[in-house]
Amino acid sequence: MDSMVYIFLLAAIVIIALSVFFSFVPVMLWISALASGVRVGIITLVAMRLRRVIPSRIVNPMIKATKAGLGLTINQLESHFLAGGNVDRVVNALIAAHRANIHLEFERAAAIDLAGRDVLQAVQMSVNPRVIETPTVSAVAKDGIEVKVIARVTVRANIERLVGGAGEETIIARVGEGIVTTVGSSGSHKDVLENPDMISRTVLGKGLDAGTAFEILSIDIADVDVGKNIGAHLQTEQAEADKRIAQAKAEERRAMAVAQEQEMLARVVEMKAKVVEAESEVPQAMAEALRAGKMGVMDYMNLKNIDADTQMRSSLGKMNGSGKDGENS
Repeated sequence: MDSMVYIFLLAAIVIIALSVFFSFVPVMLWISALASGVRVGIITLVAMRLRRVIPSRIVNPMIKATKAGLGLTINQLESHFLAGGNVDRVVNALIAAHRANIHLEFERAAAIDLAGRDVLQAVQMSVNPRVIETPTVSAVAKDGIEVKVIARVTVRANIERLVGGAGEETIIARVGEGIVTTVGSSGSHKDVLENPDMISRTVLGKGLDAGTAFEILSIDIADVDVGKNIGAHLQTEQAEADKRIAQAKAEERRAMAVAQEQEMLARVVEMKAKVVEAESEVPQAMAEALRAGKMGVMDYMNLKNIDADTQMRSSLGKMNGSGKDGENS
């Protein structure tokens, strides 16, 4: 009975030890690598564990690279993994480039991957160009008519400029700028409608892909529409602004005229006040003249007669004027 327990415990210890060994030492992965022609030592796999590198993330891509005929090494893949790169995606991109006869070295592919770009997608775009559609670009021709243009840009990834090259947004912005410049330099919007390909030729000849991660293959005008009459709208707004300015100036002149009129009325009132004041002093002056003997009684009577005659003539004149008005009516 004691021997059976001892054998059972010994078997359990052996099984646990083998489980720990095979979990730490990827023997099956080592066998798969040897069967695929990848020469990697068991000690190398254990060292990967110690360096906190998942062996399958290195060995499986290495098997694919070896079968595809790529001359890669375990150290290259492991160093890229330790740098934070995606080893499997880089190997897939190298295989796709090798099949498409595109020259792509491992160091450049690793640099593209570490830069945050999808190197496999870049290789696929180099083989199958991509079409980028611009949003509606509004431009105004010299005749003042707005033209709305939508363009489709066919681009191919430039692997040599993927690191540090501008993206799709730059391509769209440059194409939009070229469309605005071309339409703006046209004498009439009809020229653009008749020959939309002149936009493609002009924009394509500007070398818009300089400094970008793409190579522009073609620029095709998908749609051209006529928009608003911007020139007439601007002229209308200018005329309205001129009208407001003229009205403001007329109001200013009217206000000045009213002010001048009020000033003249004030002067007339002031003059009348002075006349009334002067007339009020006439009796005192006459009385003073009579007392001083400068004026006789006969002179005073003659002055009264002249005043009475003047008032009579004024009354007659008013009566004659009212009579003529009645006859005219």
